Amino acid sequence: MLSGKPTILFLQAPPGPFAPELADTLSARGCDVHRINLCLGDAVQWGWRPAVSYRGSFADWPTYLADYIRRHGITDVLYYGDRLPYHRAAVEVAGALGIRGTVYEFGYLRPDWITLEREGMSALSHFPRDPEMIKAAAARLAAPLLEERYTHSFAMEAFREVFHHLTTFFGTPLYPRYNADSYYNPLVNYLSYIPRLMASGRRGRRAATRTRNWLQTKRKYVLMPLQMQNDYQLRANAPFNHQREAIEIVLASMKRAAPPDLDIVFKIHPLDNGRESWSRTVARSAAALGMAHRVSTIDGGHLPTLLDEARRVVVINSTVGIHAIQRLRPTKVLGLAMFDIPGLTHQGPLDTFWSTPELPDPELRDAFIRLLANTIQVRGSFYNREGRARAIAEIAGRLLDDAVNEPGGFVAVPPRLADARRLGIELMPDAPSEPELVAHP
Repeated sequence: MLSGKPTILFLQAPPGPFAPELADTLSARGCDVHRINLCLGDAVQWGWRPAVSYRGSFADWPTYLADYIRRHGITDVLYYGDRLPYHRAAVEVAGALGIRGTVYEFGYLRPDWITLEREGMSALSHFPRDPEMIKAAAARLAAPLLEERYTHSFAMEAFREVFHHLTTFFGTPLYPRYNADSYYNPLVNYLSYIPRLMASGRRGRRAATRTRNWLQTKRKYVLMPLQMQNDYQLRANAPFNHQREAIEIVLASMKRAAPPDLDIVFKIHPLDNGRESWSRTVARSAAALGMAHRVSTIDGGHLPTLLDEARRVVVINSTVGIHAIQRLRPTKVLGLAMFDIPGLTHQGPLDTFWSTPELPDPELRDAFIRLLANTIQVRGSFYNREGRARAIAEIAGRLLDDAVNEPGGFVAVPPRLADARRLGIELMPDAPSEPELVAHP
């Protein structure tokens, strides 16, 4: 437990009331809370609470942030996603100044969990990767109850995303030097959600029919869940410039090495707004290889059902991989994912995955889920009111007790750095050169 109350700096947060309510809880428990708004969306979200606005250039941001931290005696920086441009700089600044950086994001054990990690995720995650270390750390931990408790609608999540980003877009005159790092034009990107929302019911019914018809054929298939092209996990933790490259690599490998009776189903991400025509991309790639009869794309559908019937699962770094591992489905990771662990996922080349896949070890799977749930996962939701209250109470407690990643979910040097370099993924300039499997005291 900390000897004194921390002084916490909030940076950008998920759209909605989660971060402001967490700040209120920490303030009520004696913490000194600060906030830097970077855009109008941030300012609207934060409301009446005290904050400062940064309107300088992105190049000057690290210097400004370091000076702010020193002047105000900041002990903790809290940020949503470690790969957003301003947060990448914050990770470096916090490390250089020797203060705690904490990242939070949607949970690995979705749908109603939140990830809370020290310093970073994926390439920068400190969660153990050594199977024996995971088993030892999890030995005395309780198994989590994984049944969904806190639901929210796609419409609510999409509305808050759209509102935040359109507010930011139209607020550009007030924050003219803000670097939104948008993959698409923000106005076109978020207005594209409107027709998706309007057609969601029809799309869901069509996907359910297609799933039912597909399963009735009894054909053996691989499931590959697609990700959103503007997702930072895809942009910053995978060796592809575009998801199309991953699709082409997988289909070419199947053509070359998979049994001829093994098909593949590509599932479009439920929050995808349709800016990319993944169905057309998949169809063209399959046709070019003469594989159209073995390839399908589904927009929607019940993921647990698709996973239950899949013979194998391929992911770039989607958290669907964890759900596949839980079901003991052979899983191959193409990018960088914290769950890509020997004994859980296929470690050999992709071509060997189709005929001789490595199966998840049930004992390691159970230990991994126990350690994950008890150290870097928080039960709750950004968008469900009851789930939000539960998560906020837990996160506040872990921050005050200096218990993030505990007990046993922290190794001194991020153990996935070598994998990131092997894949050509850009790291922080001062990242250590080699991983060390040293338990955090």
